[in-house]
Amino acid sequence: MTAAAEAWLTAEVDGYKSPGTLQKFGFGQSNPTFRLRAESGDYVLRRKPVGPLLPKAHAIEREYRVLSALRGSGVSVPNVRAFCEDSSLLGAPFYIMDFVEGRIFYDQRLPGLSPAERGEIFDAMNVAVASLHNIDPVAVGLDGFGRSERFVERQVATWTRQYRASEGVRCDAMENLIDWLPANLPPEQPARIFHGDLRLDNMIFHPSEPRVVGLLDWELSTIGDPLADFAYHAMIWRVGADLFRGFADLDRPALRIPEECDYVRDYCVRTGRANIPHWHFYLAFGLFRVAAILQGVWRRSQDGQASSADAEEVGAKARPLAEIGWEIAQSS
Repeated sequence: MTAAAEAWLTAEVDGYKSPGTLQKFGFGQSNPTFRLRAESGDYVLRRKPVGPLLPKAHAIEREYRVLSALRGSGVSVPNVRAFCEDSSLLGAPFYIMDFVEGRIFYDQRLPGLSPAERGEIFDAMNVAVASLHNIDPVAVGLDGFGRSERFVERQVATWTRQYRASEGVRCDAMENLIDWLPANLPPEQPARIFHGDLRLDNMIFHPSEPRVVGLLDWELSTIGDPLADFAYHAMIWRVGADLFRGFADLDRPALRIPEECDYVRDYCVRTGRANIPHWHFYLAFGLFRVAAILQGVWRRSQDGQASSADAEEVGAKARPLAEIGWEIAQSS
């Protein structure tokens, strides 16, 4: 830590006592994330990457705003402490939040748990997602955080541009989805907080209980269609274990992993819905979106800006995910 960074932390983070040391977490393809150990306790420091960035990418200032707004809302999020725009301190803007003790599961199969415990974790995850989508954004001060009108249409256009900015060899499935998605848009839904990356490993679970105590990684958050957010979360039912940690090819009953239809039903009950029309569109869009994101990971690996050592391997999964998305689109 630089002397200037220590001085800023002491001034801006209530109760902070130096010296502090940074230890990079192994996760975080987009924004480097560090454990900050200090005499006053442990914190988390999340920073933008250093160097040229894609437009609107790595928006940690948006993360900071939504985390601040959700404090006390019933959605479990870490307590944020301070945001720093001054790149001279650590090379890029960053923010500080509390370190949350708990479990993070990186394997969707939950190999260390019993079948009963797996079922409880999936149910807790469903509760956390539904709780977020039940929040009125205006009620927590997030009016103006994003434009909800024509949300999916604009998202398709945004991720098409992001893909074009980082594409390499032509991918026919992506090209097909770029044509198909705008022509098959679903009706607009009431605006809700759109997390943007609702995955099991973006949730911290209580050390011993089946409940979410911290929902992480809000870089892509905005106001928009909750069904697009939920479908992105649920697309792991459509991909294999070797591809984005899915379980389409696993024995789900033996593992006590719920079937897609049951998981969707529980979400609908918790959010007051009868069903989800246009489900195949939302799944295809979710796979298109993650393929565009991973294409950006691949591009950063080529440009020497990767946040993780396995960035090139992760980015190479963009093509097979897009191909699954196109298969789902055709089946609709």
